[in-house]
Amino acid sequence: MPTVLRSGPYRFFFYAGDRNEPLHIHVERDDKIAKVWLDPIRLQSSGGFHRAEIGEILKIINEHHSRFVEAWNGYFGK
Repeated sequence: MPTVLRSGPYRFFFYAGDRNEPLHIHVERDDKIAKVWLDPIRLQSSGGFHRAEIGEILKIINEHHSRFVEAWNGYFGK
């Protein structure tokens, strides 16, 4: 599970088995985990995060979008 970014309490990562799914990133904090599609950016599952926190997570993803895409392509190949 490569970690792509840590920002505040959040860890952004993907699973090695995610290869056959569309481009996405997982984010976790404590016992919560969400999944966000990256093309286009949209929430796939909220994993127990509250609406306000999802907004903060989506803001971080927007700010680091190219980093997540590069990490995905670097790990899985384009």
